[in-house]
Amino acid sequence: MSNKSKTARPEPETLGLPLCGVDSHAHLDMDEFDADREELLNRAQSSGVARIGNVFLGPEAYEQNRHLFALRPEVFFLLGIHPGNADQYSDKAVAAMGRAFGTDPRLRAVGEIGLDFYWDRHPRDMQERAFRAQLGLALDLGLAPVIHCRDAFPDTLRVLLGEGYSGKKLLWHCFGGDEGQAETILGHGWHVSIPGPVSYARNEALHRAVAAIPLSRLLLETDCPYLSAEPWRGKRNHPALLGFTAQAVARLKNLPVAEVWSATGQNACAFFGLPALGCPVDA
Repeated sequence: MSNKSKTARPEPETLGLPLCGVDSHAHLDMDEFDADREELLNRAQSSGVARIGNVFLGPEAYEQNRHLFALRPEVFFLLGIHPGNADQYSDKAVAAMGRAFGTDPRLRAVGEIGLDFYWDRHPRDMQERAFRAQLGLALDLGLAPVIHCRDAFPDTLRVLLGEGYSGKKLLWHCFGGDEGQAETILGHGWHVSIPGPVSYARNEALHRAVAAIPLSRLLLETDCPYLSAEPWRGKRNHPALLGFTAQAVARLKNLPVAEVWSATGQNACAFFGLPALGCPVDA
């Protein structure tokens, strides 16, 4: 029974996607990948993933783990203090982040930063202080923030508008909201990154939202090791599985999967200031 179940899952290499995809948000420096990180990076390329954004959750993680990608030029970096780690925020930590951004061209965005009222691990005023400080850092650096928002949409929006982010470059990471929230995000000129749960049958509100979001504003992400798309739901996520998220988005938008794959990859390169991949939208 288990063997039958295992063979029923298609491997990502079988999707035949061109080397045009970008996983805009991954956590490959986490311990979950210590045993097979290089193998999975190779599989990502074999599955059409040309670039991967690795997100370091704070300056300590960045200093300790950036060496893991020294020989992997396809990996670019994001750095930010997650709201679940808001107790690690200090002026000293933000200054350390600023120095890192000033010296490492692989660092392309400040994130993930924001508010998380689902886990609520730290007082909300503490989360907001860390959030505002890092939004200020992003402005000072001239870089975009990548936003984490869980069960905190009104407050996240309040902070962003209060900090003057309407009309500025910004990416809403791991979007799981409805069409109304998507319209609000788009109305401020921001981009949206879509994770694996878009493939889940019961996520009807998210399906309607993604169907309505212009392809020009969409990026794709794994958020690995979390949130694998069907048919790998419940298994450890990794960048090679990004193609299944692209498949789900393509079905919702009634577009060829290769078109979604190439367009979202180009969007990611433009957003993060990376060299274009040279793949046509109708790849």
